[in-house]
Amino acid sequence: MCGIVGLFLKDKALEPQLGSLLAGMLEVMTDRGPDSAGFAIYGNGDKDRVKLTVRGTGLDRIAGQFGETVTVTVRETHAVLEVPCDLEDQVRGWLTTERPDLVVTGTGQRIELYKEVGLPSDVAARFGLAGMSGTHGIGHTRMATESAVTTDGAHPFSTGSDQCLVHNGSLSNHRSLRRMLEPKGISFATDNDSEVAAGYLSWKLREGATLAEALEASLDDLDGFFTFVVGTESGFAVVRDPISCKPAVMAETDQYVAFGSEYRALVGLPGIENARVFEPEPARVYAWERN
Repeated sequence: MCGIVGLFLKDKALEPQLGSLLAGMLEVMTDRGPDSAGFAIYGNGDKDRVKLTVRGTGLDRIAGQFGETVTVTVRETHAVLEVPCDLEDQVRGWLTTERPDLVVTGTGQRIELYKEVGLPSDVAARFGLAGMSGTHGIGHTRMATESAVTTDGAHPFSTGSDQCLVHNGSLSNHRSLRRMLEPKGISFATDNDSEVAAGYLSWKLREGATLAEALEASLDDLDGFFTFVVGTESGFAVVRDPISCKPAVMAETDQYVAFGSEYRALVGLPGIENARVFEPEPARVYAWERN
């Protein structure tokens, strides 16, 4: 049992509140996942720069390695490196050779991805989620049922640029999918079935599918039970498996689209009393793109 939340803003006036709204939604899902938590925020970006979110220790020592060309923002156990696109390979090479202890949790023009072991409210506070702004974000609270409680096992999982996924459920064919995807250049850092789902979508997107098309294909190729909430640079999407045994509820207004594993995750959103509230149908993809 895990908790999933997601918020996609249509109204730019709400963008400064994205983090605080998402933090409240995440905290409400604590009893569905008290072991660990994580979130991805799509904030400001620059087409000439890429963000690398890394996790580890000794993060304050990174800043001096690249002069003023690379900015480093440290938040507890994570740091966001903003790198000129033409230096990305150099920075990644340095991380591989000089700091192999660091884990890259997310990369892209806009995504920042944070996750840690602990109560959702504590994880959100440690990284200052309430003070973050952006256009959309997703979050996850984990109750480990099939693997150890580790930061590596926490969600979201990101296997492509500006792409991430959170998952409630279990996939039965993730090992065969992993064997199919690895020769196609999709790499994995954990044994988690949710990371394989993220990798599958990254592969489909790389092959030219839209986000909605990739999720449609997942309904045929992924076995098990699942609810996915997915983020890309411009998109936000939800899909449930054909049986849909995992709880899910959505709300849509002129200002936002929101997802929660339970309705109580949505009650603090502005104007929720006037929202169109509905349960997403089995085997149907719901997707939105920002203009």
